[in-house]
Amino acid sequence: MRRPHTASLPDFPWDTLAGAKARAGEHPGGMVDLSVGTPVDPVPEIGRRALAAATEWPGYPTVLGTPALQDAMAAYLTGRLGVVDPGVTPTGDRPVVAVPAIGTKEIVADLPHQLGLGPDDTLVIPEVAYPTYAVGGELARCRIVLCDDPGQAPPAAMAWINSPSNPTGAVASPELLRGWVEWARANDAILAADECYLEFGWDADPQSILHPDICGDSHANLLIAHSLSKRSNLAGYRAGFVAGDPVLLAELLEVRKHSGFMMPGPMQEVMVELLGDHRHVEEQRERYRTRRELLRPALERVGFTIHHSEAGLYLWATRGEPCRDSVAFLAEQGILVAPGDFYGQVSGEFVRIAMTATDERVQAAAERLNALV
Repeated sequence: MRRPHTASLPDFPWDTLAGAKARAGEHPGGMVDLSVGTPVDPVPEIGRRALAAATEWPGYPTVLGTPALQDAMAAYLTGRLGVVDPGVTPTGDRPVVAVPAIGTKEIVADLPHQLGLGPDDTLVIPEVAYPTYAVGGELARCRIVLCDDPGQAPPAAMAWINSPSNPTGAVASPELLRGWVEWARANDAILAADECYLEFGWDADPQSILHPDICGDSHANLLIAHSLSKRSNLAGYRAGFVAGDPVLLAELLEVRKHSGFMMPGPMQEVMVELLGDHRHVEEQRERYRTRRELLRPALERVGFTIHHSEAGLYLWATRGEPCRDSVAFLAEQGILVAPGDFYGQVSGEFVRIAMTATDERVQAAAERLNALV
């Protein structure tokens, strides 16, 4: 009998927070939801204007995206990430620079399958990680190995790394990134780097694996995933892209053509505008910086220690107790956070606290915690 494809998938973790959510909702000042990294701030005006002007799309968009979008992604890679433009081939053709994604979660969940991995292949993922890396391996029926050290990683078909990390906010050092690149090339494996939080470094300067200081003059074996969800408050639009090895991108493009993974045309035009503008990103950085400076000391005053959290939109915190006890303690104050057991077996004493709530709600959370001291 055929095994259901969902048989090996974990339970959806957020369902287990129902009790804590109900308790937090009973607070007289209302719940402060710091559990999910969903942007709450406005979509930048230039993005909304671009969408309003992009209504004339009667035909199908291409999977590769418009020439304007290809140019915008290339300019972002070189201008913001320091990636060397691959230029043109000896025949005068330009290789594929990047492939648009309908939000990068679909890439994380389906990249192993789209690149042809299956039951005979091993996928390496971080020990503490966004759960969808494992889901992608399960959907492709791969063997999954948890490993954070390229010197200890087994031979495999593919590895995911994530810097800055969700949930921990840790930033991989250049030496660690170079180690993973060397591992990928030594094993002829695919190294996929989720770099969706790269724009939000606080105590460290995150670097892309496609930077020449990391990968040299070649993108062979390397892919990076980037998203506009966090940098541009565009989570509801579903806009991101994959860049890197032209050979892997060409393979990915063919699979996505046959599968119909087409980013809607109006979204492509929004991406062009927002990838080309950095002012709105700096404005959003300041919002998150202000919230971080309120939340961190308030949490520390009530006994939490912050680990990592050098970058990204989360504080990774512990009071040295089971994470569900910390969730319950904060729920008593009307604050909902994510337990560390969502993200791996070794993070059972941590909670992830998101800065993706309004200034007023973050201020309320900080005041409630400060009042306990």
